[in-house]
Amino acid sequence: MNDARAAAPEPFFLRVDGGERFCLYHPPVGDCRGALLYVHPFAEELNRSRRMAALQARALAAGGYGVLQVDLHGCGDSSGDFVEARWDGWKRDLQAASAWLDARLDRPLTLLGLRLGAALALDFARTAARPLDAIVLWQPVLAGQGFMTQFLRMRIAADMLAGGDTRAGTAALRAALARGETLEVAGYEVHPDLVHAVDALDATALAPRTAPVHWFEVAAGADRPLTPAAANTVRAWRALGVRVTVRQVVGQQFWATPETSECPALVAATCEALKEPADAA
Repeated sequence: MNDARAAAPEPFFLRVDGGERFCLYHPPVGDCRGALLYVHPFAEELNRSRRMAALQARALAAGGYGVLQVDLHGCGDSSGDFVEARWDGWKRDLQAASAWLDARLDRPLTLLGLRLGAALALDFARTAARPLDAIVLWQPVLAGQGFMTQFLRMRIAADMLAGGDTRAGTAALRAALARGETLEVAGYEVHPDLVHAVDALDATALAPRTAPVHWFEVAAGADRPLTPAAANTVRAWRALGVRVTVRQVVGQQFWATPETSECPALVAATCEALKEPADAA
């Protein structure tokens, strides 16, 4: 799909209960093939991924998809502070965004989620108001507790650089969360309720039974095998009858680089994958 013909995106604020969510809509070029809702990643990974999200949205819009990007509650340019964000609230935001797409296009819906956004997309898919056409996962987070532990370690690193006491490690931070305290990590104030919800995530339990899945992993080399966790999850999903195709593309892990980076191979592979249904082979 060539993004040269894509129309200019349309920014707007979507009214939801208690606030507004900033959205960017990329209208389809030509006949509309479907609607796609992008689910962004967590905290600073959102900002580092904006370039790639825009490139993918333009490419898909040029190929006939109506694409909606939405900043969830407390994120980006949406109303609210990050400390107010809750997992169930984010799912309600996705429901409002999918309803907007349905009213605008009345076409089958595809979800595209990156990192923790992929886990959120999978969780949302279980209660979506209408069946999904497909789910696209970019480097999905498979174990919420491990992901959150890595996030909390950024607080330890920051304390170390500031000369603070880091001997207690993440155990002390989790004890503070258990007492109901909020924590500031890498410039983001996180509420215990959000941490606990992320901790409980397990990709195996989020197996999408009703929609085909296109799963993408980004690696430094073409010969890199899937991680054991990813391979085990795919195996478990297929045993449950999930139609999942796994593809590995070579490129930079743009959500983790301090400078803005791109992975053109991922954009091209995603466009190509959505031309065909996922394969369970």
